[in-house]
Amino acid sequence: MNNSATIIVIEDEAQIRRFLRTTLASEGYQVIEAETGKRGLTEAATRKPDLIILDLGLPDMDGVEVVKELRAWSSVPVIILSARSQESDKISALDAGADDYLVKPFGVGELLARIRVALRHVSSTEYRLLTVLVKHAGKVLTHHFLLKEVWGPNYVERAHYLRIYMGILRHKLEKDPARPRFLLTEVGVGYRLAVL
Repeated sequence: MNNSATIIVIEDEAQIRRFLRTTLASEGYQVIEAETGKRGLTEAATRKPDLIILDLGLPDMDGVEVVKELRAWSSVPVIILSARSQESDKISALDAGADDYLVKPFGVGELLARIRVALRHVSSTEYRLLTVLVKHAGKVLTHHFLLKEVWGPNYVERAHYLRIYMGILRHKLEKDPARPRFLLTEVGVGYRLAVL
């Protein structure tokens, strides 16, 4: 398990932020704090976190809006941590693109377990994407095909997921990620794993 993961906590209550920072740091996580939605989005764009913990009741914007904005360019796992316990709140947050939802007050053990699950899910997505590319090495695979194979039929319109994960794989596997030799982009169509 990658406990050196970077987590952004977007929460306006200083006491809860402090508690989360102490708890997560004691588990080995790197913690970045943001007290507003706008600040959280800026941190997410610049720090490239492994996970985001997000409160819904922020002073400048609703947490659901933060998730929607984030999902326009990132597939980073988002765990909602909110005092809102209505089913409708949970549904709107999850439909907007959040990965999990935990109601305050929450148990530390449960939060840590959910973080571990979310982080495990990310590396399994990278692995699934690479597996599909290897299985069809040399062939051009469309965005639609890859999204359906890796994420499922409900995700075929989310091409940005593919861009993000291909970027992650290139950083891990290519000598120069900006000029890939193996994980090639077929502009406007999809991707191909080159057979050298």
